[in-house]
Amino acid sequence: MGKYESLAKEIVRNVGGRENVISLTHCITRLRFKLRNEEKAADEVLKGMDGVVTVMKSGGQYQVVIGNHVPEVYADVMPLLGLDDGAAPAEEKPSGSLFNRAIDAISGIFQPILGIMAACGMVKGLNALFVALGWYPDTCGGYLVLNAIGDGLFTFLPLFLGYTAAKKFQLKPMVGLVIGAIMCYPGIQGSALKAGGEALYTLFTGTMFESAVYTEFFGIPLIAMDYTGTVVPVIFVVYFASKCEKLFSRFIPDLVKFFFVPMLTLLVAVPVGFLLIGPAATFGSTIIAETVIGVRDFSPMIAGAIVGLTWQILVIFGLHWGFIPVYINNIMTNGYDNVMMPFFACTFATSAVVLAIFFKTKNRQMKEMALPNFISGIFGVTEPAIYGILLPLKKPFIISCIAGGIGGGFYGAFNFRKFMMGGMGIFEFPAMIEPDGSMGNLMVAFAGVIITMVIAFAATMVFYKDDGKTAETAGVESGMSGAADGGKAEASEPAQMITRNEIASPLKGKVLKLADIKDAAFASGILGKGAAVLPAEGAVYAPADGVVATLFPTLHAMGLVTDDGVELLIHVGLDTVQLNGEGFEAFVAQGDRVKKGQLLVRFDKELLESRGFSLETPILVANTDQFLDVLDAGAAEVEPGDRLLSVLK
Repeated sequence: MGKYESLAKEIVRNVGGRENVISLTHCITRLRFKLRNEEKAADEVLKGMDGVVTVMKSGGQYQVVIGNHVPEVYADVMPLLGLDDGAAPAEEKPSGSLFNRAIDAISGIFQPILGIMAACGMVKGLNALFVALGWYPDTCGGYLVLNAIGDGLFTFLPLFLGYTAAKKFQLKPMVGLVIGAIMCYPGIQGSALKAGGEALYTLFTGTMFESAVYTEFFGIPLIAMDYTGTVVPVIFVVYFASKCEKLFSRFIPDLVKFFFVPMLTLLVAVPVGFLLIGPAATFGSTIIAETVIGVRDFSPMIAGAIVGLTWQILVIFGLHWGFIPVYINNIMTNGYDNVMMPFFACTFATSAVVLAIFFKTKNRQMKEMALPNFISGIFGVTEPAIYGILLPLKKPFIISCIAGGIGGGFYGAFNFRKFMMGGMGIFEFPAMIEPDGSMGNLMVAFAGVIITMVIAFAATMVFYKDDGKTAETAGVESGMSGAADGGKAEASEPAQMITRNEIASPLKGKVLKLADIKDAAFASGILGKGAAVLPAEGAVYAPADGVVATLFPTLHAMGLVTDDGVELLIHVGLDTVQLNGEGFEAFVAQGDRVKKGQLLVRFDKELLESRGFSLETPILVANTDQFLDVLDAGAAEVEPGDRLLSVLK
């Protein structure tokens, strides 16, 4: 337990005790309980506790308002409740189209392990590089240990995906982990079954699905397959198990639910997984692979050009996650991927375009953004450049896509391959060394990068025009004109002893008095003084230069610390934490340094309204007590960049 242990115990006691709590989440200022009986909660006692601002009831939630240190209080409350960290309400209705939900599921499953996957992949790639350079042999102990570091995650990938998929599908995470472990169990792998003797018979003879059967599960054929290192089967098995768990939880008595529900879930889901789901998922992957191979057989160059041309568009909409399993499946089954790898050109196309903008633009803010985004792109992280520079400028984005398509076509024509997973940007090169140590494929990689970067850089220098409005157009300083006008007005005012820091509006819309909004905690000013905006558009921009101190995982709220020491809280809508991130898209990360006017978050205004959420967006100075006063500008309507608040000190 942490420093809020006493407060946590009092909160749990006064919400009716552990047995009265169904689930607990938190937003940026408050604990959000789902209680079995809200009448058991001692409202007035909680309101009077030191460390609790107030208590509110909204949207079926019992909200205990804490303030900025709510994550620490939450961390101390959770162990007292015996809930999984980040537990969500038991019934979460899926939303959006089936395709969008599938993409969301894939993103949620893979994102938690991408960092460690890249790390392990780089170790594996460097190990192969050092052997190829003759620094040490592949028979020494050093190679063995480094290879274990590189191979461990990929060999037992179903364990990791079982856990993350369980979290995504609201199955108990440990059950998902066990399912992953079962799918990696040595005795059940196809290679082990085949080692047992002659096949009993063969199914689907003469087709692409031809499968030998070496054993049966109580008379049902068990198709011999190796699941270590695979992706798709465990995800589907865990999804099926999540449905089984919910079903069994409905009728198993509470007295024995603790062990009977997981036992029955495993007894049903695992056999169905091995007998039906695993083979079907594998056959589905076979169909995809055969289809893609058919396209490549027609024209590898055209196939590569299509991948390179469209990859960044897929990244924008988050659709690129849907192709990660194809990439992994190819490496695991074929020993290499040559289908998705043409996207490698896009990383360097983006980087070269940004570098050209750095040299060509005369805008200081754009230069400050371009150089770090170029470095980030070279290391494989292109999202900041895409969202922060290329997309707003439009033409550079088109140039980067075309250059990526040309590079992708080159890679397709020369059968460019990657032999190991992991690594990003320049760290992917070691994974492109052929297993026999030859360097032909690596030379193709370097040639493609050079071709792509030269074309992208030259085209940007020729076709991109720096018209002096770059920063405003790009959203780097979308309110610069308004700020400049304000600056002229300020210049005519007499000098004052009191320092005034101006905070720009992060949104376009109608200005509301903080006291008039529907949320009592915000309206009372106890969380800080400020104002509210009723958005006319679904975009949030940085109101001042500073650092993103907090970006809540659901993206509905963020905290910024300006260079003048003002701690700002921007909360998009009321109770929008319940959307769990749906309809929100972030263009910055926690810890990022931002410039005034830089795009922070986009949100689907129509979606929020259709779900019944208020769009009233409070903008608060969280450390109000450190200043003389916080005044609103008195405007009725604002554009991003217009003055919204004045902080006096």
